[in-house]
Amino acid sequence: MPTVVVMDVSLSMTRPVPVEGTEEFQRKHLAVHGLTMLFEHMATNYKLEFTSMVVFSSLWELMVPFTRDYNTLQEALSNIDDHDKTCLESALQGVSSVVQQEWGASIPSQIVLVTDGCLGIGKGSLQHSLATLNQRGESNRFPLPFPFPSKLYIMCMANLEELQSSDSLDYLERLIDLNNGEGQIFTIDGPLCLKNVQSMFGKLIDVAYTPFHAVLKCGNLSSDVQVFPRPEPFITDEEIDPVPKTINTDLEVVGFIDIADISSPPVLSRHLVLPIALNKEGDEVGTGLADDIEDENSANQIAGKIPNFCVLLHGSLKVEGMVALVQLGPEWHGILYSQADSKKKSNLMMSLFEPGPEPLPWLGKMIQLGPISDAKENPYGEEDNKSPFPLLPKSKRSYAQNVTVWIKPSGLQTDVQKILRNARKLPEKTQTFYKELNRLRKSALAFGFLDLLKGVSDMLERECTLLPDTAHPDAAFQLTHAAAQLKLASTGGSEHGAYEHNIVPLQTDFSGRSSDRM
Repeated sequence: MPTVVVMDVSLSMTRPVPVEGTEEFQRKHLAVHGLTMLFEHMATNYKLEFTSMVVFSSLWELMVPFTRDYNTLQEALSNIDDHDKTCLESALQGVSSVVQQEWGASIPSQIVLVTDGCLGIGKGSLQHSLATLNQRGESNRFPLPFPFPSKLYIMCMANLEELQSSDSLDYLERLIDLNNGEGQIFTIDGPLCLKNVQSMFGKLIDVAYTPFHAVLKCGNLSSDVQVFPRPEPFITDEEIDPVPKTINTDLEVVGFIDIADISSPPVLSRHLVLPIALNKEGDEVGTGLADDIEDENSANQIAGKIPNFCVLLHGSLKVEGMVALVQLGPEWHGILYSQADSKKKSNLMMSLFEPGPEPLPWLGKMIQLGPISDAKENPYGEEDNKSPFPLLPKSKRSYAQNVTVWIKPSGLQTDVQKILRNARKLPEKTQTFYKELNRLRKSALAFGFLDLLKGVSDMLERECTLLPDTAHPDAAFQLTHAAAQLKLASTGGSEHGAYEHNIVPLQTDFSGRSSDRM
């Protein structure tokens, strides 16, 4: 989950902060101190996170593109210049542009906005932006909500009393609301000082950047692992009083299944599963960033010599071409599998299914899956040439019916041409002609496409005038009858416009059924 740090470098950030017994500090210095603490934490515990830094005043500038090199980010903090007034809208537009260029509109992102709570003055201020929110067109819309999933964390270099006295807090809360309620505002508790800034950024770390550690178990084997990025709580929409569901810290492997049987299932999210090696004293080795390259290499060598179940599982799944079904919580499952980045490198991944007893319909209920040894005969055959999946549904699904699809113009053109081809072969194709005509009529009524009925009616009238002298007399009667029925249906007012009504062939003396009427 990439992170964009957005730093306010307007003149208001240079306001002095009285700190006893030391030189004079500015709010900008407090922000740099807090961000340095955040970068150090991420370099140690969240080193796979891609992070970018943007600075803004009335304009915005990309200081550091997305990187995992936190030394570069910390160097950029020391090279920040002061600029003019605050324009938050410009900064948010910059964030939207940076994220979409690098990640598109589907990858969730975290935005850390560091400001002092001053909203700017005049045109371009946050007050002006929110006041004109409903007077904008699509070309100059406000950047929130972002076109990608996101959480907006606002770090204020001010305490709560200061923000409330200037009404800044209400405007900042409006930004969170515009971002679909995703995010949080952090303020400094008590006086402005380095200790309280550290405490505020510590709360942000607890909320968004705490690594998720778990224990991966399979029978008597287990391994300490880190799941990255941290799995988000899932809220079921169907529940009357929804409660967020979180995955357990004990991940229990309950079985194995062929990759071909699991196919390409719908998932909520995908995560890396990284082993955490422990030495004999129980301290972690092989995780985080070492102080220098020699210490890092030494830690990796120690970790590589310690047997680890996570490594064994990864290798086994890769060789056997299988996935491991893992229990995440009550009626909540996922799969562990090997995914290759290149020919030589692969990673152990975990995908989370939607909670429920039957997340994948073709596998049936998860609780009813069992070992092959329990079956009377091998469901995969003696030569492993068949599969018990997918399970056939008890009832026929609606999408198995022959439905009309007009997503593309070619689909509609094909259906109209089919009617015209049958019209030219009347009366031999009378039944097929009316079958296709009624199918098109019902679809047009269902879509509210009444102009289509009038258009096809005109086509049939034209076909009637183009009939050759050698054509059967019944063809002209049937075409005229069908055209008249479609024209009545296109008005939508009479019984001929009812969806259940079917156009039936006209009974004539040429149809061979005159004897039935006598």
